[in-house]
Amino acid sequence: MTIIRWDPLRNVTTLQDRINRMFNEAFAGSTDFEDEVGMSAWRPVVDIFDTDNAIVIKAELPGIKKDDVSIDVKGNVLIIKGERFFDKETKEENYYRKERTFGKFQRSFTLPDAVNPEAIKANFKNGVLEIEVPKPEEKKPKQISINVE
Repeated sequence: MTIIRWDPLRNVTTLQDRINRMFNEAFAGSTDFEDEVGMSAWRPVVDIFDTDNAIVIKAELPGIKKDDVSIDVKGNVLIIKGERFFDKETKEENYYRKERTFGKFQRSFTLPDAVNPEAIKANFKNGVLEIEVPKPEEKKPKQISINVE
């Protein structure tokens, strides 16, 4: 039988590690989110998927007008910015529950290096913003013919 030295603080440090991990998992989010935390009151959800010719980003923006959203490309980063305004017609004391969030938002997405920003298309319909980023054409190898003498 081996003798193990009793350490009264051993379990405390393990508990602290577990709590730290729990908070990190709950609030960390994705890596592109870190810079946006202070700038956003809310984050619209997005789907990003691949088609044969493009990368498509769909963002849910319910209750937002087209004029309250902007899309910018800086370098190889696509930035969606906008704002959802609070409904001022209803008085604060008349609410039973208020779960929707309002305010400014910003989402950033890194694009492939060779994307042409002029070719990006955006469509806004039924509260869904769809951005189509055409894939850059791959450089095709040039075939050189050999002459036989």
